[in-house]
Amino acid sequence: MRILFYDACDYDEDSFNEAKKQFPSIEIEYIEADLNPITASLARGYDAVCAFVNSEVDALAVEILAGLDVKLILMRSTGYDKVNVGAAAEMGETILRVPGYSPEAVAEHAMGLALAADRHIVKGYNRVRENDYALEGLLGTTLNGKVAGIVGTGQIGAAMCRIVSGFGMRVLAYDVRENPALDFVTYVSMDELLSQSDLISLHCPLFEANYHLINAETINKMKPGVIFVNTARGGLVDTAALIEGIRSQKIGACGLDVYEEEGPNVFKNRSSAVFESVVSTLCAFPNTVVTSHQAFFTKEALAAIAKTTLQNALAFAEDARESIPPQNVVCWKGECAR
Repeated sequence: MRILFYDACDYDEDSFNEAKKQFPSIEIEYIEADLNPITASLARGYDAVCAFVNSEVDALAVEILAGLDVKLILMRSTGYDKVNVGAAAEMGETILRVPGYSPEAVAEHAMGLALAADRHIVKGYNRVRENDYALEGLLGTTLNGKVAGIVGTGQIGAAMCRIVSGFGMRVLAYDVRENPALDFVTYVSMDELLSQSDLISLHCPLFEANYHLINAETINKMKPGVIFVNTARGGLVDTAALIEGIRSQKIGACGLDVYEEEGPNVFKNRSSAVFESVVSTLCAFPNTVVTSHQAFFTKEALAAIAKTTLQNALAFAEDARESIPPQNVVCWKGECAR
C-alpha cells in the first residue's frame, strides 16, 4: 500500500517513520501541502491519502480522489467534521480515523489552560522576567470545593472529569449518553450545568446540531466570573459572543486551544504576516490564554496516532474490517457507521 501523507511536519515524519518499522508492506510519501480540492490530484498513483483534522476534504476533493482510484482516506485525528462523509459514501470510499490517541494529553492541557488563565501564570511570568514582583492583577480562584461542568464525557471528557475531581471539585456533566464508568459524576441538563459550574470545559465533537453551542444566550446563563475552556472544536463557540462575555466579565478566565478562524493558520508559522485576527483580540485580554491547537501534542500521542493510522491502513489493505475497532470506522467502502 502506498500512502500520500498531506501536511507533513518534521514531527509527523519522525513518529510515522518509527511506527512504520512494524508495517514493512506500507510505503509513505510526505508532502507539505495540505489536502484540499486543488492538491487532491497529487494523489495520483497512491492507494490512500492521510489527512489531519483541518484538511479540506470536501465533495470536490473526494470526487477527485475517487477518480484517481484512491479508495482510502485516513484521518490521523479524532475529528472529521471537514470531511464530506456523504460524498465519500456515494463514491464508495473508506474513511478511517484515530478516535482516542491520547485523551489524557488533551485533558491535561485543558486543565493547564484553566489554571494558566485563572491564576494569570503567563502574566506573572512576564512580570518576573522584568523584575516586577507585584501581585496586583494576579488574583485567582481556589478550585477545591468548586463545581466543574464537563460538556461531553467520551474518553477526553472522562479524563477531564477525573482530573477536576482530583482537584477536589464537584463534577457535573452533560452528554447525550452517560458514561457508566464515571460514578462520581452527576449528569444534569445543559442549562443546569451552565448555571451551577465555576469551571466549564468543552469535550464534545462538532456537529451541525451543536454549532455555536456556546453563544450569547448560553453565556448569559453562566455564573458570573466562570472559568471557560475549549480544547474541542472552534465551531462550538460563537467567538463574537465569547469576546463580549469576557468584556462584560461574565467569563472571568478563558483558555482556548481551538477557535473558529484557526483553519488557515493552524500548525503554520504566520509570525511575519499582517492580518486581522480575532485571536489578537482574545490575546489582548489579561484573563485569556490561547494556544495553537496543541492539546494533543505529546510524544505518546504522536506514537499512538501513527500506530493506529497504520493499523487502519493495513486492515483495509487486507480487507479485514473485523480487525478494526468499530469507533475507528467512519465509512467502509461507502457504508457509513451509524
